[in-house]
This record gives sequence, C-alpha cells and structure tokens, in this order.
Amino acid sequence: MSSRLSIISLWFCYIALLILGIIMVASTGLNAPVPDGDDPAMFLYKQSFFAVLGLALAGLISHFDYHYFRRFIIPMWIILTLLLACCWVPGFGMELNGEKRWLNFGFITLQPSELAKSVLVICLADWYATHREMAGSFWKGFVFPAAICGAPLLLILMEKDMGTAAALGVSCFCLMYVAGVRVWILVLCIIVGFSVLYWQATDSPNRLERIFAWMDPQNYSQGAGRQQWISILAFARGNLTGVGLGNGIEKFGNLPFAHTDFIFAEIGEEWGLVGSAGVLLLFTIMTLSGIVMALQTNDTFGRLIAVGLVCTIFWPALLNMMVVTSLLPNSGLPLPFISYGGTSLVLTTIAIGILTSIHRCTPHKKAIYWPTRRLQQNKL
Repeated sequence: MSSRLSIISLWFCYIALLILGIIMVASTGLNAPVPDGDDPAMFLYKQSFFAVLGLALAGLISHFDYHYFRRFIIPMWIILTLLLACCWVPGFGMELNGEKRWLNFGFITLQPSELAKSVLVICLADWYATHREMAGSFWKGFVFPAAICGAPLLLILMEKDMGTAAALGVSCFCLMYVAGVRVWILVLCIIVGFSVLYWQATDSPNRLERIFAWMDPQNYSQGAGRQQWISILAFARGNLTGVGLGNGIEKFGNLPFAHTDFIFAEIGEEWGLVGSAGVLLLFTIMTLSGIVMALQTNDTFGRLIAVGLVCTIFWPALLNMMVVTSLLPNSGLPLPFISYGGTSLVLTTIAIGILTSIHRCTPHKKAIYWPTRRLQQNKL
C-alpha cells in the first residue's frame, strides 16, 4: 500500500463512519429522553454541528506542521492535568450518572479524558523522539515516560472512567513497544495495569455488580445487566441483514443510552451482522492505513504519533463493541465517530487531521512488508 493510498483509505473510512454515525444518531436520538420543551431532534442537530466543526478543525490542522507541537509539550501536559483535576472542583466539574468526567463552561461541556488521548500520545512521542537511544533503558525508557502518562491516567481512574483509562493505557503501551521499550518492562507494566484495574473494579460495589452482570446478564436483566441483555436481544433480532433502518424497537425506551454508548447494538438490530461487521472492517482498515503511514514515515516523532493516534481510535472502538456484545463488562465507552457526543467526535476528528499533517509534512520511504521481497533485494 502506497502512502497516498493509505491516507485515502484513512479518510474514506472516517467519512463512512461519520455518515453512519449521523444516520444512527438520527435513528436513535429521536427516541432518547430530552429535557422538557427541547426539540427531540436536538441530538441530530448537535451531532451534525460537531461533525462540521470537527471537519473544519481537521482540515485546518492538516495544513499545520505537526512539528510545532514539540514547542508546547510542557504547557499541553500541564493544562491537561489541570483540566482533569478540575473535574473534582465543585461548581466547575459536572457529575453525570455518578461519574465526574465533565467540565461545565456554561455554554459547552468538555470531557478532558478525550483530550488526554491526543495530548499524551504527542507527549510520549516527543519524549521517545528526543531520547531515542535511551528507549531500552529502565529510567529514561520507562520510568519517566510512565510518569508522563501515569498522572493523567490516575486522574481519569479517579473520575471513575475505567474504560477510557484502559483504552488509553493500552494505546500508550503500544506506543512504548514501537518506541523500543524492553519487553520484560512492558510485561511488568501489564501486570501492574491489570492489578490496578482489578483493585478499582473490586473496590467499588457498583463496578463489582457490573462484573457479576456481565457474567450472567440474563439474571441481572432488570438491573446492572439490563443494557447488555437488551443489546444481545437487539443483535439477535437483527440477524444477518437487520430489520431495516429506523425499524429497530429496542431504542424505544428499552435500551438505555441507545444513541451513545450502546449505539452499536442498534446498528446490529437495524443493519444486522453485515452492518456490524462492516463497522469493524472500517475501523480495521483505518488502523492498518495509519500503521502503514507510520511505517512509511522517516521522522521518528511523526511515526510514533501516527501509531499512538490510530491506537486511541481502534482500542476504544474495539472495547466498545466488546462491551455491547457482552464480551467485556460495561465500561461506558463511546464508539468513535458514531456515538453521540461533541467532545469525542471533535477531538477524534482532530486526530485524523494530525495524521494528515504527518502524511503531508514528512518525507516517505517505500516500505517492504513481505520477507520474500526483502530476501530478493538482499540477493541483488
């Protein structure tokens, strides 16, 4: 795959997912509960507005040399950490469904954990690009980078956002692996990460109940396992080709958050297995396109950003689909580009703009993917 083809594939998948998201928000949002007096189509209007805003920002950033981010690494990290900490400030932080993930600015709400995805990737990429020869060492290769992403991740965990923390942690892990961190250190990191997640899950009665509900959703179908049980029924009803766009019935008050975290269940009901597999295929092609772009980029900083950003898109998408299909406990993760949510949509679209900037602003090399071709060239 050439560099040009990879960026075209990336944008094709993004546009396809964006259009599907607007269609599904229109299908599910009209039946979602709204405050008294508000237009039932408000979710569609807002999602469309944020889609256009994200496209405009992505287009602007794609013409911006991503190397300038390196001048603002420290301010970016400090601002991100302060925003995450402000979620706990009374009157500024906003609590929703028992979770303190949002900041209320009056005219708009912001979820700092979504901003953390791009910021932490850029910060880690800058560190490893600066200390490239030290990536295999313990202190500069692991301890200092772990501190860079550890403080924001801890704040996200304290906001009771385990899903975002897990997805972002895996993305940082992938970036570290590509940067050249030693395998035994990464194995230790995995052990510590699972230990923290286990402690967080068992320390909260609410999260523990979610795990029990995941293990037996039918028995908890009227409680903590309701969403996953109804989503299973939605997929069963959708069968192979679905019941048709707009003909789903689970969104009519049966499936909570059908337009946000569990919108993939409505895709399964209305578009069937074919539509669900198509969504997974689009995310997979997008990820592979980003990885190919990284392989063909000569700049270490750009290569690491590309790998990190596609991971921050792919892993939340995969975890969301695994939660909706009851392969993982409920964690409250949105489906990128498709679920309703302005912060997630705009900031994830900005990541597409940064990837485009990497494609435009760095020289590319011809990548060799197959060992046989490499052997043939060595013989010559």
